[in-house]
Amino acid sequence: MTDFRTEKDIGRRIKALRRQRGLLTARDLADAIPLDALSESVIQNIEAGRKAELSVSQLLNIAAALRVPPIVLLAPIGLPLHGPDVPNLSSDIAEMTTVEFDAWLSGASDGAYRWKTKDERAERGELQAMRELQTQLQERARLRSILEIENEDPLTETQLNEQAWESTSERITNVQRRIDQLQTYLTSAGWELDGWAA
Repeated sequence: MTDFRTEKDIGRRIKALRRQRGLLTARDLADAIPLDALSESVIQNIEAGRKAELSVSQLLNIAAALRVPPIVLLAPIGLPLHGPDVPNLSSDIAEMTTVEFDAWLSGASDGAYRWKTKDERAERGELQAMRELQTQLQERARLRSILEIENEDPLTETQLNEQAWESTSERITNVQRRIDQLQTYLTSAGWELDGWAA
């Protein structure tokens, strides 16, 4: 079976991924995409290289149906120094390696694109804060589950005194403090969190 990670063409990557996911035909992939968003013939044309340019919605629908992040379709991730092979890219993007391209797409600070203005740097910081907020929310939920278990079978006073690390309650307090900081930062930057981090 062809390894999608090293295929140097978006159509061949999609075809290899489709087969790896057990979707034997282009019709199977089309059926896996809700709302008839892509037809079997469009998928066949993409896989055969007759349709090199995909719309954003086509790219995202195919990636979701194949259960991969879009970067997997846009560049051969198994060839980290190769780079994206999407047609009609500016030279700034086309000359990026796959690693740099992935970092740029994800807004990572070590991407090939260098932010030029204060606004761009602020936007990157806000994006990173949003990601950290999501991570902290997940950590808070995890710690709350642990605390429930601990409350069912609490430690003795001796065990608590011998404990060399923060208690779960203390860890929750620290995580909540960071959540509050991130919420304040994002709200002051104009984000509408609408109770997301409550």
